[in-house]
Amino acid sequence: MRIETIRVRNFKALQNVELRNLPAFCVFVGRNGSGKTTLFRVFAFLKHCLEHNVRSALNSEGGRNGFKEVVTRGHEKESIELEIQFRMEIAGYNRLVTYSLEIALDTKGMPIVRREILRYKRGSAGKPFHFLDFQNGEGYAITNEEDFSKPDEELEREDQKLNSADTLAIKGLGQFERFKAAQAFRRLLEDWHISDFHISDARGVKDDEDAIHLSANGSNLPAFARYMLEQHPAEFELVKQKMRDRVPGISDIEVKVTEDGRLLVRYQDGAFSEPFIDKNVSDGTVKMFAYLLLLHDPKPHPVLCIEEPENQLYPELMSLLAEEFLEYAYRGGQVFVSTHSPQFLNSVPLQSLYHIDKTNGVSRIVPISEDPLLSAQIQSGDKAGYLWEQGMFRGLTRRIEPK
Repeated sequence: MRIETIRVRNFKALQNVELRNLPAFCVFVGRNGSGKTTLFRVFAFLKHCLEHNVRSALNSEGGRNGFKEVVTRGHEKESIELEIQFRMEIAGYNRLVTYSLEIALDTKGMPIVRREILRYKRGSAGKPFHFLDFQNGEGYAITNEEDFSKPDEELEREDQKLNSADTLAIKGLGQFERFKAAQAFRRLLEDWHISDFHISDARGVKDDEDAIHLSANGSNLPAFARYMLEQHPAEFELVKQKMRDRVPGISDIEVKVTEDGRLLVRYQDGAFSEPFIDKNVSDGTVKMFAYLLLLHDPKPHPVLCIEEPENQLYPELMSLLAEEFLEYAYRGGQVFVSTHSPQFLNSVPLQSLYHIDKTNGVSRIVPISEDPLLSAQIQSGDKAGYLWEQGMFRGLTRRIEPK
């Protein structure tokens, strides 16, 4: 599955944003405070809604004032609307599925799911059919959606009433095999990796645990490294080789079990006989190791979101890291990255580049490929990162007319 379109209305500075025909690798560049983090918070917000409920997600984003702090300023009486379009195979055909979510306040000022819809076309013609449709905690889902021999009016509807109007319908229905599209979208959200990596969380001795993926904050780095070493030794050796090539002095990396049964990552410097524990190596070394493990995960996340990967890393490593992200996307994991790094931007294809700017408190996002001036310069051999450094992106969002 791959996301093709994202539509956002009234989510903080994203008052009205639509991103269409999204590639597998999307890179967003903009000045501080332009809205890059807000865009990435949309992914985290949706995942939080699924894992908990809408009220909890709003409080996580906006504090105690919840909805009033998340909704775009000046639009407090309107709804927050999020829409994701993605491709998935249903009954042998690759179909475009749309998930729409509308969040508002009820008459008592409490946040609710005003409308939640999952739809796609059953045939080559006609309007998309609603296979899940809920309003204010009540609605229906189709149980035999893959029976394309039946006309729309003969499909079996199962009416449901949720325990709370601030709960997503896909949270419960997506657990059941009979609701195919709901189940697929729930899995898509559950498998998103929205990186919130912290060096301090990744360092040190950790409890041994099962870890088939790297956690968002990196706190299970030793456990995931051990999993890769034991279950996917060829990939782990490739990661170590890349570390040797890119980080001066690193000759080996090992996962050591301590006397009390806990785990610790140790780094070997070729100039010394004994390896160092991770607190004695640079932040960049730990972060590069974590990124390489994440990007060589044998089961790529369907969506990977990384904010400003350049932090703590040497500038000369950024072009190599951009190539790693691009390779990951080709393997099947869609990648969204925000960055300020010119070196990173220099290695990103034109069709993957997006610019974010903010005017009067509202963010706008445009594909750089739609700007004739910048497109011509990049296609003629100029590097996007150097153009960004020279200030050539200024005014870009005003030069491209909204569609």
